[in-house]
Amino acid sequence: MADVLPNGILELCVVVGASNEKLKEVCQAMRNNNGRSHQYLIPEVRSVHVPPFVRKEGSQSGYFDQNFTRSSRRRSFKKKKEFKHTNPDVNNGNASHKESQSEEFSIPNNIDLQGLPQLCFPGELKIETEAKEDHYHSLVFTDVFGKRTYGVVVQFYKLIREGDSFHANWNMHSPRMSSLYAPFSICVISKFPYYTAFKDCLSCLLMNMKSCQELDFDHKVRQFAAKLALVPSPPSGSLHLIFNINPLMVMLPSREHPNYPVADLDLHIPFLCFKPKCILQILTCILIEQRIVFLSADWALLTLVAECFILYLNPLQWQHTYVPILSKEMMDFLMAPTAFLMGCHIDYFKEVESEIEGLILVNIDEGTIKFSNLAGTEPDIPEIPEQATKCFTQRFEGLHLHYDLELSHSRSSTDISDFRMRRRNWQQNLNLKIQELFLELIFNMFRDVSDFLNYEYRVFNSEEFLKTRIVSDQPFYKKVLETFLFHSFLKALLSRKMDAFSHMELRICLENDRLKMQDYPWRPTMEQMVKRNEYNFDHLMIKRFTASMPNLSADIWDDFPVENAMKRSRKSMRTFKLPEFRSPLHYSSVIVWYTDFINLLSRAINTTGLESSNLLARYYYLRGLAYLMQGKFLEALSDFQNLYKTDVDIFPKEVVKKVIDVMPADQHSQAGQKPELKRLISIMLEKERDITASDEHVKTFELPKTHLHQEDFLKKIQESGIVKDVDTILRLFDALTIVQSEKDKLKYRDMTSEQIPTAKVVSGSVFYLSAGSGHLKQIDPETFKDFYNFWKESEAEAHEINLPLEVIEYLDKTERVFKLSSSVKTNYGVGKIALTQKRLFLLKDSGYVEITKFRYILEVESISVMFFPLRIPALKIKTAQKEPFVGNLKTERDLWHLIVKEMWAGRAMADTHKDPQYIQQALTNVLLMDAVVGCMQSRAIYAASKLAYFDQMKNLVVPKTTLETLKHKINPFAGQISPQAVNALLYTSGNQIHPEEDGNANPKLWCALSEGKIVLFDTASWCIQQHCIQVGNSKLNCMLGVEFGQVWIGSQDSSIYIINTHSMSCNKQLTEHCTDVTDMVLENQGSNFSQKDVYSCSLDGSVICWDVSTLAIKTQFQLPNCHRLSAIKFHNCMLWCCVGDAIMEVNKTGQVFRMMVLENPKGSRAFFSCFLVFPEKNQLITAERGEVCFWNMENLSKPWQKLQLPECSNINCMILIKNQIWIGSKGLDKVKGKIYVIDADKYHVEKELAAHADMVRALCCAENTYVFSGAGREDGKVAIWKCEY
Repeated sequence: MADVLPNGILELCVVVGASNEKLKEVCQAMRNNNGRSHQYLIPEVRSVHVPPFVRKEGSQSGYFDQNFTRSSRRRSFKKKKEFKHTNPDVNNGNASHKESQSEEFSIPNNIDLQGLPQLCFPGELKIETEAKEDHYHSLVFTDVFGKRTYGVVVQFYKLIREGDSFHANWNMHSPRMSSLYAPFSICVISKFPYYTAFKDCLSCLLMNMKSCQELDFDHKVRQFAAKLALVPSPPSGSLHLIFNINPLMVMLPSREHPNYPVADLDLHIPFLCFKPKCILQILTCILIEQRIVFLSADWALLTLVAECFILYLNPLQWQHTYVPILSKEMMDFLMAPTAFLMGCHIDYFKEVESEIEGLILVNIDEGTIKFSNLAGTEPDIPEIPEQATKCFTQRFEGLHLHYDLELSHSRSSTDISDFRMRRRNWQQNLNLKIQELFLELIFNMFRDVSDFLNYEYRVFNSEEFLKTRIVSDQPFYKKVLETFLFHSFLKALLSRKMDAFSHMELRICLENDRLKMQDYPWRPTMEQMVKRNEYNFDHLMIKRFTASMPNLSADIWDDFPVENAMKRSRKSMRTFKLPEFRSPLHYSSVIVWYTDFINLLSRAINTTGLESSNLLARYYYLRGLAYLMQGKFLEALSDFQNLYKTDVDIFPKEVVKKVIDVMPADQHSQAGQKPELKRLISIMLEKERDITASDEHVKTFELPKTHLHQEDFLKKIQESGIVKDVDTILRLFDALTIVQSEKDKLKYRDMTSEQIPTAKVVSGSVFYLSAGSGHLKQIDPETFKDFYNFWKESEAEAHEINLPLEVIEYLDKTERVFKLSSSVKTNYGVGKIALTQKRLFLLKDSGYVEITKFRYILEVESISVMFFPLRIPALKIKTAQKEPFVGNLKTERDLWHLIVKEMWAGRAMADTHKDPQYIQQALTNVLLMDAVVGCMQSRAIYAASKLAYFDQMKNLVVPKTTLETLKHKINPFAGQISPQAVNALLYTSGNQIHPEEDGNANPKLWCALSEGKIVLFDTASWCIQQHCIQVGNSKLNCMLGVEFGQVWIGSQDSSIYIINTHSMSCNKQLTEHCTDVTDMVLENQGSNFSQKDVYSCSLDGSVICWDVSTLAIKTQFQLPNCHRLSAIKFHNCMLWCCVGDAIMEVNKTGQVFRMMVLENPKGSRAFFSCFLVFPEKNQLITAERGEVCFWNMENLSKPWQKLQLPECSNINCMILIKNQIWIGSKGLDKVKGKIYVIDADKYHVEKELAAHADMVRALCCAENTYVFSGAGREDGKVAIWKCEY
């Protein structure tokens, strides 16, 4: 349990020093030699203080209950000790006696008490005749699983006094004798790296420790350790904890995010020791996993500097041996052959340099790096990429590293608390800037990695990534890509872990609009070409085409425009002061301390505004732990339940699971009687059963070595990132099998019929089968390799196109050149034909000549031009604006004929269907055609024609009414392998979700897809603002925008997820429903922004009323005999509930007032799929299959008007817009997804819209001006329609 219970910052406290026998022996020797001695002491563990420190007498319950002790994860340490025994309950005068005993300690598994004394005294240890200054240093312990534990050590010298067990009887007042000081150390060990906090605590302890007797010494240390054992570690977020250890107030800083590290040390220390260039060299050595040794004359600097570099790496993590301090007995560790990061005293520098080969020696005192090379060769240490280094150096110059200079103009502090607070604030701000500096450095080094990842197949295309690096940077990347550190980084990226790098990447994506609805195969835009010419970056000139990689959103690498995005938003931090500690600590005083702690937290909760939900969550977390330590499990679970609703990110699920396991039967029974606790317990148990091992491996893309059948080919193409769409890949497979058949013909043409293994004639073509395979179509590795290589070569050539500025000015800034022909003769002059997503133009030596835009093409012909005595193949393009273009393309004619026709058809389809994805798909088809033709020798054009999809679809007719009403189509599943159903839509105006921004925020469209995914569009630009907000893994049924910057989402997994629209993250859940959450509705209480209550319903008939501000349940009821509650509406303070075969009118407490049913001619009840309330007409509108019924609310006995929709099999959704009813349905004819617009006054169908290729599953309205429709998974798109009244 101790592994998961974050109850106290102290793991154990150890006192180290020489044994009493040895001290007495040395004292006697010094008496005989008049105070001189050359004997060194051997440090030993003198005492160990491990929680729990107090127990309730005669009971194992209450504070430090046996269920929550640490014995399950500890091992025993038995030592012989002899000192004065102390008992806090006995008077000191009666308790002093000498005894020898064997005591067994329970200690954490990763702490070696046998080796700890050497680390507490890594140098020499001897009795001194003069008092020496206290010395502090830090330790890091790492177990076999890589889990780290941290220690802070203070070394001090204690005056030997009479009464000490090791005191020798000799004349202390001899003129030739001086006072003797015995060396001791106290080591505080914790799971948390609170270096500064523990140093402050030990400093306070030592103030009154040196003068005390040995008996009091041990007692004070124990009391000190007991206090620290009470102090909890703050949860991640915006709340720091402070507590009083006289005379200082000690602060425990919280981490910014659960995946971020704690930074409780001065991160600028390495900048005071090394120059920036040297810091980058050290960081490079860490990144390429060298054997690194830090050396210094100050033991304290070894750990502090090493820890700073570990934090600089974040989010990359050092995975190898890590021992920041080596004692003299541990120097043989440096002989290890694998990568490590260690530290030792500078006295060993020459010895290490001359005896051990291949070490990177970092001299902290001199700020230099040397190499231990016995062979005299320099190690191959590459430099960090040039642009990342340049940006780092520029940002470094803006840091202010000296506190005295920074605050020289400020007033003097009049008390120590004020001084420490000002110094702490300065240090925290500087730490944040340094963390931003190194995060930017790491990001600039690896920002393009995501473009070469295939998340679905967990593939990293390292070969292509290396090709895109400039020559001078490639040695760095070649070494880094082979490291375990980088491999772990890839695992985190592929698992979509939200660490600092991911947050930075998300900010950059939003800053640069990288996910706009232009999912073209990537080429540099005209705007990027201008930047490339302007900045003249060498690496940009040779950076190769990378857009075929999945999740593609690569931009030109320009470090300067994104500087603002690099900066993290700085949250205002709050502090919470823990109660004062009572002395001495015993069971009753500990109970009182926790009671005071709970009272303070309760007061903070009551006085914290509801808008500060982030702060409230931290208070719930701490109070839940405090209740837990008092054994009040029900109160603890109640706070954890509130926390689960408020901030899931810091919810301690392992603690809650353990609490559920160890709860007494009576408390478990009481929890079962409280619905919210019962639901929480159920969720925890369900999640425990659903735990499955996640796939964390990372694969490197490799070309196939065996023949590929269709399924294998599909997977390999998706792994390569060339294209994701399944239908396109299947067409590519058909095209390449023709290539394969031509190769087989050449292979078998000289064989006899007996020698050919198998052959089959299909439609005049011969397809050859491999012997014994039994499969008709397959692609051999050579064909795949030829296709893949040609594709990549085309990418490289296209990226290196560099148009002159006089040509770029004729093109749109977002246009990209996708293909260039050879230089050909045309009737417009001699030049190269260039293809963009919008047009064809002729690139001449003298400049730019436009051929045509695709939408203006009237006809494309393959012709022959007479050039006596030859007929030259040519392409003729007729347009509506100018004379026909004729280009003598010769052998390229047939390919360009296919290409132009496909682009023409794609543009026509895009314009007709108002869907820009068609032109994107056409471009992909064109590039695939080019690659297919390039990798085969004969029948190339026939094979490429298999990919001419839009040219075959261009004659599809769209009804006139649909064309006139349709405004635009967008694609929520952009970048995904296949379409996903749009199950719910929500439009939020800018001032509705962000009223504090005075309407400046753009409206948003929220699309709920399958598997718990939310895609967010900015409706001002129709770009994807958030590509995937993950809320569970189940189908999402409904969405609702409410105040306090929240969007509520009802899921099939019975949860309501709450998204914070400021951070665009989901960290709140409501889990009181037991089955699918099917609908939610707001109760209006006046103005648009005074909505306070939300009613939600679930499939089993449960209805819950929520207070929006507190997320508390106001009322809850169950509809009688209901097993399918699909929708609810609110009207005239009454709830209308659709329960399948009936619609009920109920009040807010669940009392049924009326029930409406509709009987079929056969006598059975009709099934209502959805319904509407029409308040202005006091009507109820219901849908049953393809029929719409209008009901008068005054008389629900039967509908007074019915309307049968033509060619409609089922109605899925309806919305009311002024006097129109928009109905989304499934059609009976070829058009599966239809929308019917009904005039609510005349009760007839005004419009019948051919909306989608699959049923319409969702509708929503945008300010009575536009309607959005979402389709099923066969279509997966969202259509925007204009409303006309």
